[in-house]
Amino acid sequence: MTILLSIAVGLALFFMIGFAARAVLQAFAPAHHKPTFRDMPLTASFGLAIILLYIVIAIFAPVIAPFGEGEVLGAQFLPWASPHYLGTDKLGRDMLTRLIYGARNTVGIAFATTALAFFVGSFLGIWAALVGSWLDQWLSRFVDALMAIPALIFSLLLLTIFGTSVLTLILVIAAVDATRVYRLARSVAQGIVVMDYIEAARLRGEGMWRLIRREILPNAMAPLVAEFGLRFCFVFLSISALSFLGLGIKPPTADWGSMVR
Repeated sequence: MTILLSIAVGLALFFMIGFAARAVLQAFAPAHHKPTFRDMPLTASFGLAIILLYIVIAIFAPVIAPFGEGEVLGAQFLPWASPHYLGTDKLGRDMLTRLIYGARNTVGIAFATTALAFFVGSFLGIWAALVGSWLDQWLSRFVDALMAIPALIFSLLLLTIFGTSVLTLILVIAAVDATRVYRLARSVAQGIVVMDYIEAARLRGEGMWRLIRREILPNAMAPLVAEFGLRFCFVFLSISALSFLGLGIKPPTADWGSMVR
């Protein structure tokens, strides 16, 4: 009975958050975007609400958190009770505070890593598809060689060599993940560069950068944006996995991967 009640409450919250998020988006969206948000599935509006919640928590973590990020407050492994609503950890730090700051660190680093991976991978993929010839072949074979190595093992190897600072973590995971983005961007761009409007733009004398910015990128945006969401999830898991293994975000900085450990 308790399980059924929990499921019912969860579904009710899902629908309430979904409807509320969709209503808010419709209210604040420009007029030409209102039909898009009105027809948005509840799953999409619920997902956007969760993402916005993460963003708010990440930005206002010092204001929301009841204690300092690394502040040791007393006894270890205290149960859930005021003022430690999620208890304390093995060092006596407040778990709710660590969870809030962990959202800031983990989500923020994952977003920066995904954005960097997409910038590098998309640019190289579209460039290779547009230029073709030896550049396309060389970049594609190089990417194939990198993708032949399991991503987590490759990341562990690079972090062992170059160290485990936050900047190194972002650069390593972005480099590993950019190979996947490259393959998608190249595949999408190859279907665009053969279109008649690309040939017409070339005949007008448009340069390569203008072709990418004005002709190719707008038509490739939909699959790239969808892939960005998926890549963000995978990068998020990669950072948490590396932190769990001791090669990610270093203590006393809070992150969700090391909190699991």
